[in-house]
Amino acid sequence: MLSVVLFSGAGPKGITAELAMDEPRPPQPVSHAGPEYRLGPEDQIRVSVWENTQLTLDLVVRPDGKISMPLIQDVTAAGRTTIELAAQIRQKLTTFLKEPQVSVIVLQINAPKFFVIGNVLRPGTYPLRAETSVLQALSLAGGFTQFASVKKIKLIRNIAGRQEVRQINYNKMIDDGGEGNYILGSGDTIVVP
Repeated sequence: MLSVVLFSGAGPKGITAELAMDEPRPPQPVSHAGPEYRLGPEDQIRVSVWENTQLTLDLVVRPDGKISMPLIQDVTAAGRTTIELAAQIRQKLTTFLKEPQVSVIVLQINAPKFFVIGNVLRPGTYPLRAETSVLQALSLAGGFTQFASVKKIKLIRNIAGRQEVRQINYNKMIDDGGEGNYILGSGDTIVVP
């Protein structure tokens, strides 16, 4: 056991938490899968049915976009939020259970991804669920910090094992022509110096 004291910054009071170093930890939900996140193939989810351990399962969304559960068989998960999927499962389970309470959380996002790094407010990895442009990606990343060099943005893409770098000027991108507002592909990286 390891004891950790956490301080809130308001004084010497702290909260002590004990961590067991040897014990495996269950998967935690991903923080960037907000309530508007739409599930896709290969995403890992946990379906919990209150007071029913046989129906509380960790599942992977199949390539056809569905999950399989006891009693209700196949349920379409792809394209739905966790709230929508929970409502669908709840509706199907009412045939077998009285007022089932269902929750769904995302354990891991395995969708195609793109990356935004550098001087943006929320750099990180983002799922590529639909056609997304550079401008939309920058918006998802929260926009620029005050130190961003908006005339020297780079889009880095791997094509057949080689790296292609495209220079983007934000000012030209938002003009009428939209020059540089490319559609992203899986694995693309936007660098904002």
